[in-house]
Amino acid sequence: MARIELSGVTRRFDAVAAVDAVSLSVPAGAFFALLGPSGCGKTTLLRLIAGLDRPDAGQIALDGQVMAGAGVFVAPEARELGMVFQSYALWPHMTVAQNIRFGLALRGLGRSEEGARVSEALAMVGLDGMGDRLPHRLSGGQRQRVALARSLALRPRLILLDEPLANLDAHLRQQMLAEFRRLHGTLGIGFVLVTHDQDEAMAVATHVGVMSAGRLEQIDTPEALFARPATPMVARFVGDGRTVPVSVLGQDDGHCRVALPSGVVSVPGAAPSGAGWLCLRPAHLVPDPDGPLAVRVTGSFFRAGQHAVSAVIEGIDAGGDVSFALPAAPRVGERLRLRLSGGWVLPRAEVATPAMAAAQA
Repeated sequence: MARIELSGVTRRFDAVAAVDAVSLSVPAGAFFALLGPSGCGKTTLLRLIAGLDRPDAGQIALDGQVMAGAGVFVAPEARELGMVFQSYALWPHMTVAQNIRFGLALRGLGRSEEGARVSEALAMVGLDGMGDRLPHRLSGGQRQRVALARSLALRPRLILLDEPLANLDAHLRQQMLAEFRRLHGTLGIGFVLVTHDQDEAMAVATHVGVMSAGRLEQIDTPEALFARPATPMVARFVGDGRTVPVSVLGQDDGHCRVALPSGVVSVPGAAPSGAGWLCLRPAHLVPDPDGPLAVRVTGSFFRAGQHAVSAVIEGIDAGGDVSFALPAAPRVGERLRLRLSGGWVLPRAEVATPAMAAAQA
């Protein structure tokens, strides 16, 4: 197991900072997911941890040992890490067992020890008896298990997963997520998963770091990211959230009094009085003829047994769009009222909104 510590890590490509002064600390044995949209820098950060790239500034340490920093760079093969790529990276002319044994070639092990590790790794991933098969005779999920077994055979202190499920269908993705959870719980090895799919990250990770434009927006548990986003980007990216501009009138015992066009509501948060963001997820919005939010339906589609509805909040000019679920499809243009069953308030560095001025008048 390895504790991961990054301090001010930066990697530039010409004028672009793919990783921009990232600092984080992940405890030993955690399942850490790096989550964010394409191009946010998460794979570059993984490559820096692996030693496949060098930072331009900052320091990377594992278990207190500096891997990269001022005058220090530990080669990838000396970091005791295993890595699983999106493309599997299997030799097509080698059998499953030979692919796994290939990763052990530089360890100086005897043939019997190599054979024992290959058998052990295949058993871990549920591929007993398949050592003589060639990769083209395996399914996508089985090839991914071989790639994972190759890393596990090295007995690494950390497993790095770079978009490992991107080439699998939905059913196989669920199977592999269950496999990751099982191995993490059984072996106690730390995992680092890079993904743009928040469902994958939330399903397996103990800690999630959300990245945007090279920066780390927030690192927290999946539950905290969902319930208490630290930035508007996290609020919007996680859980199909929306950020609505509102006015915060004051705080009371962990809640904020928020001015809406149809009244004042109390919502969890820690924003000071002034302009704020009300972070809402579909589950927070419930149809109620007496609710404080008046909305106009702009569209809907059927998903998972319900109709996902998009609507704009009446009385809020900019950014007042929300999403929620209904058992039956509404008409486009239909007006509904909603109440809040949850939410979170963030400060907004802007001038007070008209709703706040009206509430304070």
